[in-house]
Amino acid sequence: MHHLLQKISQKTPITPELENRTQELFTLQEHQKSDLLLEANQRARYLYYVEKGALHNYYYHDGRQVSSWFYVEDMFITSWYSFYAQQPSFENIECLEDCTLYRISYEDYQKLIQEFPAFGNFARLLSEEILAILDQFSKSWSFLSAKEKYDLMEVYFPKIEQRIKLGHIASFLGISQETLSRIRAGK
Repeated sequence: MHHLLQKISQKTPITPELENRTQELFTLQEHQKSDLLLEANQRARYLYYVEKGALHNYYYHDGRQVSSWFYVEDMFITSWYSFYAQQPSFENIECLEDCTLYRISYEDYQKLIQEFPAFGNFARLLSEEILAILDQFSKSWSFLSAKEKYDLMEVYFPKIEQRIKLGHIASFLGISQETLSRIRAGK
């Protein structure tokens, strides 16, 4: 819980009352590699903070699994559209390693926002950060070469290729595993 509170305090001051309420509403979750936290067409009911482990969001396109984002320690994860809009998700969330997570329901997240203006500020800043990253990433991604995509991935997810299957990375980059191998060999 210490890391979660520290992450929140990077964006907003935490009073003892907010700290206590956060500890009440975020619950510890242990998950095994390959566990699904969310399946497509379900509503994302939870926001997770990654204490330990690696996960990814993925969807299917033309029968192939496509990783859309990776999450590692000290990051928040959910199906962002589904969580904020409370609509069915078009993606799945899978643990790529054994994971230790803190989870809060959408309803409790809203309670924290209403009860504590400082947490409301945190929630706003978190959503702005996620939106900015995804917007920047999506606008430049289409125009990058495979090598440039790999380099950008390394900026966002340092050493991720040492932790997860290369097939997930290739699908994220939109390239074959053979192309990924050539890029990695050229480093």
